[in-house]
Amino acid sequence: MNDKLKWAGRVVTALLVPLFLMGIVMMIKKDPQAIQGMMKLGWPASAVNTILTLEALSLVLYLIPRTAVLGAVLLTGYLGGAVATHLRAGESPALAVVVGVVVWLGLWLREPRLWELLPLRRAEKR
Repeated sequence: MNDKLKWAGRVVTALLVPLFLMGIVMMIKKDPQAIQGMMKLGWPASAVNTILTLEALSLVLYLIPRTAVLGAVLLTGYLGGAVATHLRAGESPALAVVVGVVVWLGLWLREPRLWELLPLRRAEKR
């Protein structure tokens, strides 16, 4: 395996962690802005603990090498819910889509077994 690609994947993954941790910490603290934001998007305040648990568990699984693929799948589902929520509220889902792509990019770069499933191919010479 190319060590440069593996390290690039680790860096990409490390850049995602603060983004997810910020949301987790805000929900743990029951930050009024976070609660109001969720309610504005149509989520009741009672959903905070469930969403917090799903996000935190998915992130932990993503960061453990043996469960990283499962974590990426769960984070994709979590972010899919964010996309649907933003679309329903008439807001742009761009950030959730970009984060989802970066989740898979980070995993793809650090997990060579995914290269067979999701190969990048060179253009054929004519």
